[in-house]
Amino acid sequence: MRVAQLGSGTPEIAVVAGIHGDEPCGVRAVERLLDDRPSVTRPVKLVVANEEALERQVRFVDEDLNRAFPGDPDAQTHEGRLAHELAAELEGCLTFSMHSTQSHAEPFAIVKGLDELAREICPQLPVSSIVETGNFADGRMFSQVETIEVECGLQGSETAAENADRLTRAFLTAVDALPGDTVRKELPVYQLVDCIPKSTADTYEVFVDNFTRVDAGDAFAAADGDRQVADEPFYPVLMSSYGYTDVFGYAAEKLEDESVTTIS
Repeated sequence: MRVAQLGSGTPEIAVVAGIHGDEPCGVRAVERLLDDRPSVTRPVKLVVANEEALERQVRFVDEDLNRAFPGDPDAQTHEGRLAHELAAELEGCLTFSMHSTQSHAEPFAIVKGLDELAREICPQLPVSSIVETGNFADGRMFSQVETIEVECGLQGSETAAENADRLTRAFLTAVDALPGDTVRKELPVYQLVDCIPKSTADTYEVFVDNFTRVDAGDAFAAADGDRQVADEPFYPVLMSSYGYTDVFGYAAEKLEDESVTTIS
């Protein structure tokens, strides 16, 4: 884990990249901040988390770091120990965590719950929607640390790296660490309600687009040609053929009465 800082004093704001070693976009954004050294009005902690996985260019060494919190200093896994160290490093910080995905090119925010902070900050970010994890927060960093996650774009793409830089600077502006103004907009909210398992197979297919309603009776995915059909309507989120080992992604409901705008 690499830790640096912009500004002087004790940071209450942190930016984290490299939770997953195959998602380099956030690392690029952190490195650009370190190169530019912008003048900040609040100190900011910058963390590149899973350096070993990044060096190997793999998602994780022993287990998914974003499912390993709170961690344990005596854990048998690299990520179990790292989760404990990272949670301690980020204690007392509002944290911005950057990810990328194989499922969706447009950036979106992920939060544990729609608290006042999420309602204030997320509409100031260049994202298309907010995903509330609901009952699927166990083991993730925001189960231990006050965190706003963002999916910056497609894994390994130059666009995701550019998005990560824009998102980070928008976040730092929204929390008054960088001077300037943000663009505020209304965002739809989706809440995860179920995960979509996939059986062991040689080939997988996904037939639907994330954040686009799937109606009951629609085929949405297949494993070795065996199609899965929706029993009831849902919105797919983080759904892709090969993004996860044992699930296609998540089923969500759109919270029609919960579009979020910045609190004035």
